[in-house]
Amino acid sequence: MILYLCEKPSQARDISRVLGVTTRRDGYFDGPAIQVTWCIGHLLEMIVPDGYKSEWKQWRLDSLPMIPERWKLDVRKSVSKQYATVRTLLKSVDEVVLATDADREGETIGREVLERCRFKGKVSRLWLSALDDSSIKKALGAMLPGEKTLPLYHAGMGRARADWLVGMNLSRVYTILGRHGGYDGVLTVGRVQTPTLKLVVDRDRQIENFKPVDFYDLLAVLKAESGRFVAAWVPGKNNADSEGRCLDKELVYGLLEKIKGKAGVVSSANTKRIKEQPPLPLELSTLQQEASRRWALGAKRGLEVAQALYEKHKAITYPRTDCRYLPKSQISDIPGVLAAISQSDQAFTKIIQGADISLRSKAWNDKKITAHHGIIPTTARVNIGAMSQDEFRLYDLVRRHYIAQFYPAFEFDRTVIDSKIEAELFRASGRVERILGWKDVLRSESQNSKKASKDKQRSEQKLPPVEKDDIVEVEKAKIEEKKTKPPPRYSEGTLIGAMKSVGRLVEDKRLRKILRESSGIGTEATRASIIENLLTRKLLVTEGKKNLVSMPVARALIDMLPHSVTDPATTAVWEQALDDIAYGEGTLEGFLDKSTTWINRLVANVKERERLGISQFSNLQADASIQSECGTPKKQCPKCGKAMLRRKGPTGYFFGCSGYPGCRYTTADTESENKQKKVSNTKKQTVAKSKKVVT
Repeated sequence: MILYLCEKPSQARDISRVLGVTTRRDGYFDGPAIQVTWCIGHLLEMIVPDGYKSEWKQWRLDSLPMIPERWKLDVRKSVSKQYATVRTLLKSVDEVVLATDADREGETIGREVLERCRFKGKVSRLWLSALDDSSIKKALGAMLPGEKTLPLYHAGMGRARADWLVGMNLSRVYTILGRHGGYDGVLTVGRVQTPTLKLVVDRDRQIENFKPVDFYDLLAVLKAESGRFVAAWVPGKNNADSEGRCLDKELVYGLLEKIKGKAGVVSSANTKRIKEQPPLPLELSTLQQEASRRWALGAKRGLEVAQALYEKHKAITYPRTDCRYLPKSQISDIPGVLAAISQSDQAFTKIIQGADISLRSKAWNDKKITAHHGIIPTTARVNIGAMSQDEFRLYDLVRRHYIAQFYPAFEFDRTVIDSKIEAELFRASGRVERILGWKDVLRSESQNSKKASKDKQRSEQKLPPVEKDDIVEVEKAKIEEKKTKPPPRYSEGTLIGAMKSVGRLVEDKRLRKILRESSGIGTEATRASIIENLLTRKLLVTEGKKNLVSMPVARALIDMLPHSVTDPATTAVWEQALDDIAYGEGTLEGFLDKSTTWINRLVANVKERERLGISQFSNLQADASIQSECGTPKKQCPKCGKAMLRRKGPTGYFFGCSGYPGCRYTTADTESENKQKKVSNTKKQTVAKSKKVVT
């Protein structure tokens, strides 16, 4: 008997249909020699600290760090019935086919169940790229040996255990310190969450501390014999800043007067044919970024929509991919995919007819393929009428990027005309589209985009034909006074982009050398949930339609944490180490040893600073927005000087020293008691008056 273990019921239903296993039982599908069952996400979860030791139940510095000697998992209560079903089935089978999602997390979901149930039989791996019948049949014919994907499980365990060590230990450490500083909330710290938060905090401060600088553009309308065009003055090195802008107002206005009505000469006129190849098919991060930019779709929502297109509609291939390339083995599928797109939407028939399937874009590259290829449409005919607006929008993005691979390059002529007027250089640039190519497929995506900026319009003007030494006259000229602008605030889409490409932002030369340029923090599957957690915990808030802004408590937390915790480069190195484990180039034990050493050192440093009386949370304590539940400033302990926190006891509220258990000073919350008495008396008086009226 062979048991197929899927990640979710919908997967099991699709695979069972293809396998011909149609008898539905309680928690699985049953056939003569095959059974198909499912997990519901993770059936198991890592236990909380007091599940290891009773002394870890209380949040105290002296009980930290918490390093489990033997890691434990427990069954999630909400799915205990399904776990029992899977465990029973595993006892009666000889072979298991792991059919969970084909990634690190999916491997972990399946393997942790096999390990807990002590399954000793043969393990094979079904590596699915899509859930339409054709893709499932193809994967069934190319089953992988279980040992080939086992390193993914080790990487998954490394990720989960490292997250536990950081989250459980550092969240406790800094929550305790926060209480000592007068903050009565929980301050969560995460291996990926905290560096992500720092990206936003740093950007917000960069914006708020930004001081705009005035600069000046001098534009001239030049008249040649063949026509007119607009040229911009190019300041010399002595008159420009590092960005090539002129900051000297008097100089620019003096030059304006100098060139009025004057003639000059064309010093060069060059036209070059530019060919742009189609953009690559999408991966999840780019899909989320585009959805955020175009429709202000949140990262979590973008992932949910992509997952629905994959699971529910069978319209796209596996979405949680970090790869934008396609394997050459799928070239044979091209006619089927294009036919399915045309059959699903008659409006695309003409676009499909214009595709040349003999073309091979740079997307077809086996050397660039990671665990998964780029997101593309499936060969299944789909019902676009059953899609929501968001689902159709993302499906449309995916199919257009795929079809674009079979259209020729976009070609345009780029012309640059340099003119000398009063010994100063004036440059005009323009372009003329010659062959639309793939732009014909993707151009409609930007129909709702904002009007092009004046600078862009000027760079794309149609220039008259001129030659070197032609005479040009200054017909009119003007100065545009501008100000430098701060960088934009992060949106969920641009933050995902920053998380993915954080390796490029690293200033440390040693780390930059270690990091691959593509190294990032988080994974395609987790980045959306990390941002969502920061929003849920009110460390970030949304401003306007899509801007993310950090809260005061978030900034204070970032200031309090050591650089190694907040620095995205640290987490990027960890992610790279996990990738090394997944590819068999690193070990789980070595990774956890380094993680444990790091946590021990961080906690020891905090304890030493506490012993020396060095304040770790002064910024948050000084923040006027952080007050007690009554709205009044925090009280100070008369014994040790630390903040007093309002707490609830068996008989009501009281104030206790935040230095507990070192300082056990308490005092009654008389202010709240008096307020409560006044409220009670007012209610009694109201009731008494009501009775008199009734009488």
